[in-house]
Amino acid sequence: MDINVARAHCLIPQDGSVWMVPNFIAQADADRLFDTLTLNLPWQQKQIRMFGKWIDMPRLTCWVGNPGCSYTYSGLTESPLPWTPELLEIRQLLLEQASIICNSVLANLYRSGQDSMGWHSDDEKELGQQPVIASISLGAERRFDLRHRHDADMKVSLNLPHGSLLVMEGLTQTYWKHQVPKEPATRVTGPRINLTFRTIL
Repeated sequence: MDINVARAHCLIPQDGSVWMVPNFIAQADADRLFDTLTLNLPWQQKQIRMFGKWIDMPRLTCWVGNPGCSYTYSGLTESPLPWTPELLEIRQLLLEQASIICNSVLANLYRSGQDSMGWHSDDEKELGQQPVIASISLGAERRFDLRHRHDADMKVSLNLPHGSLLVMEGLTQTYWKHQVPKEPATRVTGPRINLTFRTIL
């Protein structure tokens, strides 16, 4: 795997950097990690504050990280759970293969195509001004959309396959939003785990 080539192929035209390695984790390892994380992470359906109301997230989540790496988003403050062997394995792979250093990960479980993530940027103050977000996808392939904050016609859509790595870095969170939209059962035939590794400052 040539990470330098992957970094050179930016998926957005300006104002940041987004790149992907489709087969970052080998098929057999991705299968094993998906099965183990599905069974063993303490998944919960949290509530977030939107438009003055508390609503259920349309997915299950789990926040894991180093001691002290609390994270606040959408009115919700998460205290980290301890690292599991599987998440430490992936964190080490990110360090060795992509030189990405992180101290926490937000795990998301999309149970079906009806689970989703709305438009947002990972721009919370705990992440700093130019955060690196390393996103590992396991399980069902899902669509991932990006759109520029100041130009509604500037959009990018791609599919995130099983075992893939997507990295957003530089000014991406300042100028771009992203989402995982709902999709029909004819398109999404199973659950997906998304692991978004990051550094809390």
